Amino acid sequence: MNGFAAMLWRDMRRAWTGGALWLPVAFFLLVAVLFPFAVGPDRVVLERIAPGVVWAAALLAALLPVERLVAPDIDAGVIDQMVVRGWNDAAIATAKIAAHWLGFTPPLILASGMAGGLLGMSGETMARAMLSLAIGTPGLAALGVATAALTAGLRGAGAIAGLVMLPLALPLVIFGAGEGPGAMKLLGAVSLLLLAGGPFVAGAAMRVARG
Repeated sequence: MNGFAAMLWRDMRRAWTGGALWLPVAFFLLVAVLFPFAVGPDRVVLERIAPGVVWAAALLAALLPVERLVAPDIDAGVIDQMVVRGWNDAAIATAKIAAHWLGFTPPLILASGMAGGLLGMSGETMARAMLSLAIGTPGLAALGVATAALTAGLRGAGAIAGLVMLPLALPLVIFGAGEGPGAMKLLGAVSLLLLAGGPFVAGAAMRVARG
């Protein structure tokens, strides 16, 4: 448990320092600012499509740190050292998923409130969008770490990560932007499925990447 906490704290500290935290948030807000210019200032239209805009912006912002989640630790031998100490790859991936979610989600949810104001969302719609992000982002974090592990060591890993992650994240975007309790339940189910399988996929990919 001490090793898990150390790994969690290490990755969270890395996520909260430098541009690793603010670059995705700034990108998220930039998309929210630019989108009204593309569709026009009609408040009714903006409020109707705003949840989808928030989720699409969140997904694109989540792609930015993917290259830094796993590859640097594999290259530096950090993963090898932890395996030698008795850790298995799935446990390492679980720590990375938790750290990624804790480092990425709170500022993103706060930024979504600002984006909601820019998009003319009502208080109820904004609260639902923030709740959907809280429910769906654990699955998004698991998918991000799994994608990072799958693309570690590949040339053009950022572009390949986008090709891998975007299609798999579509259910999160669709249900996250959907209306009604049914969409929220399906969002939770998809997020839970990704969260359950992500550590094992990421762990297997890290074993392959280490050779």
